[in-house]
Amino acid sequence: MRRLIVLSLLATLALAAPASAQLTHIRPGMTAGGVDLSGLAVPDAAAKLDAELAPRLAPDLLIGVAGRPWVLKMADAKLKLDSTRTAKRALYAKAGVTAVPPAIVHSRTAVREFVERVASRVRKAPRNANIKITVRHIFREHSRDGRVLPIKATRAAIDAQLDDPAAPRNVHVRLRAARPKVTFADLARVYNTVVTIDRQNFKLRLFKGLKFRKSYGIAVGMAGLDTPAGRYAIQNKQVNPAWHVPNSAWAGSLAGQVIPGGAPNNPLRARWLGIANGVGIHGTAEDWSIGTRASHGCIRMHVADVIDLFGRVPVGSPVLIK
Repeated sequence: MRRLIVLSLLATLALAAPASAQLTHIRPGMTAGGVDLSGLAVPDAAAKLDAELAPRLAPDLLIGVAGRPWVLKMADAKLKLDSTRTAKRALYAKAGVTAVPPAIVHSRTAVREFVERVASRVRKAPRNANIKITVRHIFREHSRDGRVLPIKATRAAIDAQLDDPAAPRNVHVRLRAARPKVTFADLARVYNTVVTIDRQNFKLRLFKGLKFRKSYGIAVGMAGLDTPAGRYAIQNKQVNPAWHVPNSAWAGSLAGQVIPGGAPNNPLRARWLGIANGVGIHGTAEDWSIGTRASHGCIRMHVADVIDLFGRVPVGSPVLIK
């Protein structure tokens, strides 16, 4: 009788123990990454995974971009199969489950760095539409699309391939178009106002919307104090500007002084449009000088003309001096 009681108690304890504690071998029909682990204990299942699955994860990954192959080495990606963890997944899988995902890890950082390297090599920057300025004409140049590698999508595709042992070890990625910030249609708006200085013919020409609008007679710098050639932009504008006399020999006793706007000895009359390095466009009381090389580097205009020009030319407008 006592023996029967003991046997009954042992049977009850066995039934009460957790199901996982009773598992020692993987259920029949269970696979991981396509490897059949039926009836195997964890150590044997891990060994089989190392023998059959690990070699399938060893090949490097090839990514095709811009007609060129780029190789991500698995050593660099730090790809690893945790065969023991995979075997335990198979052992403790819920009833009805016949396949478990392999426990594969790799460096997301390595993938990101690899994709960014490829992206930098294949990138082609877009080219904005632009204008070519001569003293008499403005010519428009078309924009050009660039190309970029979609970094986020490419990283996601590579991560997915590395985590899936059944996936082929190659990824093909299409480059995306990179649009320019300034298109051909934008040019008239972006370069709404352009000023050209024709030193040889003593003409200032005003262009609006890339079309010639008006010309004005000017004086330019005398020999030795030439108006500097080049492409500039209007830096600042002033009404009745003060004259900050440069410390130059030609300034005589006025050198270094500041002559108030509107003063009789201030040669900057009515308006000022600053260009660069103290050179600017201004009105003059010496109307006879227009059409000659008479200034100390600035562009002189009749007072009525510079007042007319002042309201038409915003700060930032391109200026070509030639």
